[in-house]
This record gives sequence, structure tokens and C-alpha cells, in this order.
Amino acid sequence: MHRIVIVGGGAGGLELATRLGDRYGSRKGKPGKLSVTLIDKNRTHIWKPKLHEIAAGSMDLGDHEVDYIAQAHWHHFTYRIGEMIGLDRERKEVIVAPYRDHLGTEITPQRSIPYDILVMSIGSLSNDFATPGVEEYALRLESQDDAKNFHHQMLNAIIRAQAQSNPLSPDQLHVAIIGAGATGVELAAELHRTTREVVSYGLDRVDPNKDLKVSVIEAAPRILPALPARLSTATEAVYDPQTGSVKNFVSGYSSPQIPNLWDRSAQIRAELN
Repeated sequence: MHRIVIVGGGAGGLELATRLGDRYGSRKGKPGKLSVTLIDKNRTHIWKPKLHEIAAGSMDLGDHEVDYIAQAHWHHFTYRIGEMIGLDRERKEVIVAPYRDHLGTEITPQRSIPYDILVMSIGSLSNDFATPGVEEYALRLESQDDAKNFHHQMLNAIIRAQAQSNPLSPDQLHVAIIGAGATGVELAAELHRTTREVVSYGLDRVDPNKDLKVSVIEAAPRILPALPARLSTATEAVYDPQTGSVKNFVSGYSSPQIPNLWDRSAQIRAELN
């Protein structure tokens, strides 16, 4: 049987595995025309444009994630957990790293998975353009774990502010978002909404309208640069100038505790960025 191996279970890889499995996979004990295997280091898939909702805490992850094991069962393909760490082109094998749980315990050993056709669907990462300090200090929004990490840090910052005896400092709940594309702008809006909901559960020392500040920083001359200018103008018109701002251009970060982001005219101090 011809073996197709797909590396990467993002929107493209998962849909390809599902369609091939539905059309050519084995079912009810009958062999199919193709053997389809999907490799991904995660157990579940979440659509990447939804990550900002996880980061802000406005989405129940369980309602939107796709379990790879279940998807493979219902759509007649094979799922293998692990990260691709090598490729043997002569033997036509993908080398998959051992999979370990959060405690470091090895769940599956290193394996080699043979293929006849290999599809690389590993996606991409944000380009930091070698901006000094980004690698050391900035939070990224590339995966479920990144989104959860941001959300936990945001909640911890609010809880810390609630518990302290001194008044909140001006930049204590200041979030700097680099990139004013759809994800950055939507994250800024969601943060204001979800913070209001969080503090309504008895966290009365935090005033979202006064204490939460969100700066959206973009190298292009306007937000949502990939969209028509009229949409950028309309979005900026509804952006609250008291709790948020839009800055252009970033040249560096500093300090692991309170990073500073430089634009052409000033420094922006932020607790989370």
C-alpha cells in the first residue's frame, strides 16, 4: 500500500490527512488504497487565528480543539505523536523525537516512520527581524502553550495587583502587543473585555478602565496594514485612547522584569509583551 506521511497537523496538514483518509483510508476492516499518517508534536489542534482568544481567556479551549487521536479514528488515517528531528532521504524515513510528558517522562521512544510520499506542513513562526531583546524577553503567540502561558501571566498580574497593599503603579497592568495585524488588534480588544469580566468576580482593587493599558505597536504606518485603509481608519476610531494606544516602529527590548520598547520618540514600559 502506498504510504503518505504528513508532518504537521495545522490547518493544512490536518485537512489533507482528513480528506485523504476519508477518500482512500482503510475502514471496517477493509484495506484502503492509501496509508495516511499524520505526525504532530501536540495531542490536539486549535486553529491558529483563535490563539488570541485563548491568550485573553475569552474562549473555552475544549469547545474548539480537535483531538488528533479521535480525528484519525473517525477519518481513517493514523496519528503519531512527536516532533520531526530528522529525515533520511535514502531510506525514505522521517525521524521522530521521543515524546515526553510535562514531568519529562518518556512516553514514546525515538522512531523512524517510512514513507513513499512526504508532505511537509509545519507552518511558520513570527519573524522578529533580529530585534534586540525579543528572544530573551518577549512572549510569543505561536502555539496553544504560548497562549496559555500569556493567559496565566495576565491572570497572575491581576491577582498580584489585587493582593498588594500599595496602589497600582501606572504601568503595572500595561500590555505591549507587537504587531497590529488582525491577531494583535483582536487580542487588544479581547483583553479589555475579559479583564472586565475577571475583576467582576470580587477583584475590586483593579479598575480595568483605569489600570489596564494596552499598547499596540506596528512598523507599518497604520494598523491592519494588510486590509484596506478604510478598515484601519474605522478600527482606530473605536479604539479607546484612555486605555490603549497605537505606536509605530519597535527597535529593541530591555529588562526581563519590566521590558522597555523603544519607538521613534519614546520608551514604552510594559509588564507583559
